Formats: sequence, C-alpha cells, structure tokens
Amino acid sequence: MQRLLWHLIVGTRGGINRARILLLLKDRPYNANSLAEELGLDYKTARHHLRVLRKNDLVMVSKEEHSTLYFLTPTMLRLWEDFEGIWKKIGKK
Repeated sequence: MQRLLWHLIVGTRGGINRARILLLLKDRPYNANSLAEELGLDYKTARHHLRVLRKNDLVMVSKEEHSTLYFLTPTMLRLWEDFEGIWKKIGKK
C-alpha cells in the first residue's frame, strides 16, 4: 500500500493536491465544494481528485439528503504514518 501512496502523491500529476485533500480530511469531513474553496481549486478538479482517492480506497463518502461528505477510510487511517513520511520526504510540512 505504501507504493500506492507514493504513486498517487509523487508519481502522478495532481498528487500534491490529493495529499492536501487527505491532510484536510484527517481533521474533519468536508464536502467537495468546501474542499475546493479551502484549497483554492476548481470544483471539478477537487471532484476528480476525490474520485481517484475513492477508487483507491483512501476516501469514502457519506451521502445525506443535500450533501455528500468525504472521510478518510480505515485503510487510509492505518497508512497515515506512511503518508506523513512521504509528505516529509517530498519537502512538505
């Protein structure tokens, strides 16, 4: 799984934005619009990164009547130390 994190964060275009999303979701759930605003991203860009993270079992959703909230999966929480190590190695705080 650590290879997957490396690939999604370092090995592909947009990886830094995916990492920034994971960092925000560690503290609390967000909807796509709030994530886009918080990170200064276009809404469609934020949704794309969320789809990639969901496809790789790092983010999950909770759908309410008028909103979809995104959370870290138990898998991502187990990998959190690995993620932090990658984040530090690429020079991010």
